[in-house]
Order: sequence, then C-alpha cells, then structure tokens
Amino acid sequence: MRVISGTLKGRQLKAVPGSGTRPTTDKVKESIFNMLGPFFEGGTGLDLFAGSGGLGIEALSRGMDKVIFVDKDSKALQTIKNNLNDCKLMDQTEVYRNDAARALKALVKREVTFDYIFLDPPYKQKRLEELVAYIDAHNLLNENGYVMCEYSSDSRPSDQIGKLQKVKEETYGIIGISIYTY
Repeated sequence: MRVISGTLKGRQLKAVPGSGTRPTTDKVKESIFNMLGPFFEGGTGLDLFAGSGGLGIEALSRGMDKVIFVDKDSKALQTIKNNLNDCKLMDQTEVYRNDAARALKALVKREVTFDYIFLDPPYKQKRLEELVAYIDAHNLLNENGYVMCEYSSDSRPSDQIGKLQKVKEETYGIIGISIYTY
C-alpha cells in the first residue's frame, strides 16, 4: 500500500494489523482520485472508517489542506498516527477514535463542514445511505463538495439521497464507487 500521487508519491503506508480492516487497493484509490480531481487546491476532508488512513493521506498528498480521520478500532488509530507521523502530516490532521454516527454528531456540534467526505464502511454493515442522508440533513458537506462511497458492488446505493445526487459511479470487480454532490 502506497501513496499514488502528489507530494508524497511512492511513500509506503502501513496496513492495519489483522484481517478486520480491508484497505482500498492502489488501483481503486487511483480511480477514486481521478474521479474527484485528481488534485486539490486546498479544502478540508473527512476520512470516516479511516482504517490505515490511506484515502485521507492521498488527499493531503494531492493538495488538500486538512483531513479529519475517524475510526473506532484502536489498531487502526495507531496505524493512522504512525502513517501520519511517517509522512510528516500531523499538523494538517485530527485523529479520533469514535463510532461513525457519534463522530458525525460531534462534527455537527462543532459546526465543521467538509469539501470531501470519504466513506468506506465495512461492506456487511450496509450503512452508506443512512450516513449520506445524515451528512446531507446536517449540512456537513460544503455546497460544491463531494461524498465518495466505497461499497460491495452487489449493494449499489440509490442515485439520489436527500439533496445529494450521484454524479459518478464505477465498478471494479466486487468493489463499487459512487460520488455524490449537490
């Protein structure tokens, strides 16, 4: 697992130990960022279900100003922090151990909004639509922002969730990617 492009291109990232976390493959990660950018002129991101932090670190490498990483697994959090330290990105990040729903509620209370939100929950949970609906209902996404959803290709989310409309969709074997915006 590595950073695909940007200022940290080629940097190796550690994976979360064990089999509980499924990292986004380099091929899928590259495709996600080609759909979104592929580079950013600043902005803020949220990497929910962050795992090793690979998506958020890729976003920072490609020009995003700040990313908040959230995962409920302690091994994942330690891996994220190690990867951020190795990449010298700690000053551009916040890292929290929390359940996704509770993290979103805390962000609403802080009145934080994002330009990009990366959602890659465990496939068996099938919570994407519920999370996207919450993001929409509580205005966590900026007007010109995007929500990226990664899911099992056999559980494709709706084309519209609240006011968010699916604008791009790709399938890579068993992995589906959808991009939503207003």
